[in-house]
Amino acid sequence: MFKTLMIVSLWAAATGAAFAQAAAPAPSSPAKKELIAKMLEVQRPGLERLGQSVAEQPAAQLMQQAGVVLQQRPASEKRETTAREIEADLRKYAEESVPLVRSMAVKLAPSTFGTAMDEKLDESELRQVLAVLESPAFRKYLQVEAEAQRALMPKLLAEARPVLEPRLRALDQSVAKRLGMTGAAASAPAAAGKK
Repeated sequence: MFKTLMIVSLWAAATGAAFAQAAAPAPSSPAKKELIAKMLEVQRPGLERLGQSVAEQPAAQLMQQAGVVLQQRPASEKRETTAREIEADLRKYAEESVPLVRSMAVKLAPSTFGTAMDEKLDESELRQVLAVLESPAFRKYLQVEAEAQRALMPKLLAEARPVLEPRLRALDQSVAKRLGMTGAAASAPAAAGKK
C-alpha cells in the first residue's frame, strides 16, 4: 500500500509540474519586447492624459463643492477673495501633482499595458496595431476627433441642460429629503448648480 501511495504521489507531482510548465507563457522574443516598447512610447501621450485626469478629478470635485459653499456665503467681497485663494491652491496642487501622476502612469504602463499586449497579441498583430497608431492619417483623425469633441461639448450641454435640470432638481430634492435636509440648506446646491 505504501508503495502504491508513493507511485501515485510521484505521478501527481510529475504531472503537476508538467501542467505548470505548459501553462507558463513562453518568454517573449527581443523583437516582440521592442514592439511593445514602441507601442508604449506611441501611447505615452494618452497615458500622460490619463495620469493628468486622475490627478485633476479630485481637485475639480473639490472646487465644485467649494463653489456650492461659497454661494451660500452672504458677504460677496469675502466670497470673491476666498474663491481666488482656493483657485490659487488648486493651481499649486495641479502644478505639483499632475507631473507626478503622469510619470506614475507612464511608469506603471509596462507592467499593465505591456503585459497585456505581451500576453494577448503576437508580433504580427503588434506590428499591425503599431502601423495604425503611427500612421499620419490616424494621427490626423485623432486631432479632428479632439476638435470635434470640443465643438460637440457646448452644444451637447446646451441641448442636455433643459432635459437634465428638472431631473437633477428632483434628484436633489429626493436626496435632501432622505437626508432630512429642508428649506435653504436643501435648495442651495440646486441653486448653485444653475449658475
